Amino acid sequence: MNPRTEIAAFLRTRRARLRPADVGLPDGIRRRTPGLRRQEVAQLAGMSIDYYIRLEQGRGPNPSRQVLSALARALLLTRDERDYLFRVAGETPPVVAGPARDLTPAIRVLLDSLTDVPAYVVDASYTVLAWNELATHFLSDLSLVPEDDRNMIRWMFRRSDGDPHRDDESTRAFNRSTVADLRAAYARYPGDPGIERLVTELLGTSKRFAELWAAHDVEERRRIVKSVVSPQLGRLEFECQVLHVPETGQRIIVYCPEPGSPTAGIFARLSRVSRP
Repeated sequence: MNPRTEIAAFLRTRRARLRPADVGLPDGIRRRTPGLRRQEVAQLAGMSIDYYIRLEQGRGPNPSRQVLSALARALLLTRDERDYLFRVAGETPPVVAGPARDLTPAIRVLLDSLTDVPAYVVDASYTVLAWNELATHFLSDLSLVPEDDRNMIRWMFRRSDGDPHRDDESTRAFNRSTVADLRAAYARYPGDPGIERLVTELLGTSKRFAELWAAHDVEERRRIVKSVVSPQLGRLEFECQVLHVPETGQRIIVYCPEPGSPTAGIFARLSRVSRP
């Protein structure tokens, strides 16, 4: 792939999809072709029309980071499109600001619609942001827990060394994958104070966390099969499915039992009891 040719084609297609009203410009006279004019993009990006024309023609030097950022703003690029433009130009994409902790209305609706399986939403640091009714049987009623103590990783490594489940194979695998995912978030959001505080705290309070963190495993969370024993419900087996929300870095975690299994029957019974 020729970077200059690819940048030129990419800019032309992004310019063609925009209307003047999208960027706050008047429609003016009737246009012969769709999209913004080149001079309009140059004006929005704060650069000369000659320089922008050279970019669209695949001529001239590679654009600087400042120019790439200006083009991304002018053309209303999504984060994925902006990152693509930077990478094609041979530049590292800008650092993402930080993990989002605000829940969108659509995610809230989706969570509430999951009435037959436990489900909850966590941010990049595994702080629980929202949950459905069935999830309270596994997480407890978090409305009674202070917001700054709703972190699953802190709960996980708060267990005493004498906890009988600490060395279960599934527990070890879950702990390892969770810490590996936290390390991925640590790199994705460098300097985020919430993640840094959590890591610093656990390094000082949990030997098990420190050992896993020192392994430098990196792995974004994926599905995992869990088997847990609940004093009230007995043995439960389910697939812990993770649905990523790319725009926010949040995850919807859903406990999915095999259809017709004893666990599915227990979830169905809990669901009926929870309904008003």
